[in-house]
Amino acid sequence: MDLDLRKLRYFVAVADRLHFGRAADELHIAQPALSRQIRALEQDLGASLFIRNRHGVALTDAGRQLLDDAGPLLASAHAVRRRVSVAARGSRRLVVGFRTGIPVIPAAQAFEARHPDVVVDVQRVEWDDQAAMLLDGRVDVGYVRLPIDETGLRVTPLYTEPLMVVLPAGHRLAGKEEVTEADLAGEPLVWHADPSTRPTRRPHPDSGLRVRGVEEKLEHVAAGRGISFVGRSETVFYSRPDISYVPIPELAPDQVALAVAASRTSPLVDDFLAAAQATVEITAECGNPDAHAALPQGR
Repeated sequence: MDLDLRKLRYFVAVADRLHFGRAADELHIAQPALSRQIRALEQDLGASLFIRNRHGVALTDAGRQLLDDAGPLLASAHAVRRRVSVAARGSRRLVVGFRTGIPVIPAAQAFEARHPDVVVDVQRVEWDDQAAMLLDGRVDVGYVRLPIDETGLRVTPLYTEPLMVVLPAGHRLAGKEEVTEADLAGEPLVWHADPSTRPTRRPHPDSGLRVRGVEEKLEHVAAGRGISFVGRSETVFYSRPDISYVPIPELAPDQVALAVAASRTSPLVDDFLAAAQATVEITAECGNPDAHAALPQGR
């Protein structure tokens, strides 16, 4: 039996809240109707998805697995609707996402030389929506910085670039030729909420001030709330007197990659990927002359 996407959306609403009443309110349906839909989904799948008892609602192992798989599946369905809508309007458009400091123009120009009838739009993405924007179709192909959740994506490494530590201008290490991770031990860290993405494993215990973009990160560092890290190319775009960038060679370099939804099959997307790989050296040099290109075999 085919998986009913409406039932799947209902399931995600309950799984996210672990409360049938609140999920029903959010979905604007009656709670008994929501319960019937969930029971029907459990029958379709032949598995119990929730444990319901006097303590509340909890996911079963099967429910947790379905929740993991549901996000990319629903996003893919939404992306199909978006692409069909664009096609119905008769437009040919490719949306390329990029992170700060990653030049898109070399690949876009190579692609447009082959497809002069296609408009290439660019859209900046932040660290926490790189995967989401690819999966739901807001972006057709993206230049991303790893790590990201690769579930439902095809990811192709392009090149690496050195990491730089970002310090307040008055910091004791500002202006040094380079620093080590040991030099930064115990420093408060301005970073994303997910500890797995932090470059250093020696931050202050209370580190993890949540930020989304580079501008936000730099504002907190300039205010003396902690240190942070950026790829070398990002320093080219953000030069300011109240912060200092210092190389930290012992940390693993920043990995720049191309990503596309695994379910996405499109000759245009494939041609852009080829153009991006063909211009990888130009792209790396535009953003960072010290970048090391991850060239395809045989080049």
